[in-house]
Amino acid sequence: MGDDNQAGMGNGPDFTSDREALLDVMLGLVPFDGWTMTAMQEAAKDAGIADEGAEADRLNLLFPKGITDILDYWAVREDAAMAAAYDALDEPPARIRDKITWLVRQRIEQLEPHREAARRAAGTLALPAFAGVGPRLIWRTAGAMWVALGDQSTDGNYYSKRATLSAVYGTTLTRWFAEAAGDGFGEVDASGTWAFLDRRIDGVMQIEKLKAQARKVSPDTDAIVGFLGRLRYGG
Repeated sequence: MGDDNQAGMGNGPDFTSDREALLDVMLGLVPFDGWTMTAMQEAAKDAGIADEGAEADRLNLLFPKGITDILDYWAVREDAAMAAAYDALDEPPARIRDKITWLVRQRIEQLEPHREAARRAAGTLALPAFAGVGPRLIWRTAGAMWVALGDQSTDGNYYSKRATLSAVYGTTLTRWFAEAAGDGFGEVDASGTWAFLDRRIDGVMQIEKLKAQARKVSPDTDAIVGFLGRLRYGG
């Protein structure tokens, strides 16, 4: 789960333009047809990337794992757009909490044009057939956020940072879906979601503060063991 790279489609010919075209058409169909192979075949025809009756063969080349792969591809594209938007800022936020808040909001707000497709994607990923895919995509998005911030940790912090941010992003995204429920395709006031995000960030910062304080007052076990050793052996 620590792999921040897209799985399944890294090798072979470059089908980027066809994948992009298929995904763009699919995003328009999904609110009505769901994330299904039938919808993918229809999207392939509408995008003009497969001859009549050859959709299955073409889809097998573009997205070998079907719905899993196209959702993976969409997530990668959104992660890249988020990172590009952050890099384009003239004055990025100064504090780490503000940087994280900006990235989480940006990543979610990008989904607004395809909110219903994103909601249906979440429902699809909750099905047993897609077990583990949703958490992997959220983990990778959290990793993309830390990479955008220049994080180069390779020790235990690599995992703890991504685990914490995965929880913040995942619960905020769920809150956003809940706030948008019942509003159909109209514009949504997401102020409640951003207030929720602020509270989650506050909670994380308090935990980090407590952890830092605990480290200051906790005994230095290495020093204690060394001292006892010197007492025993006369060092």
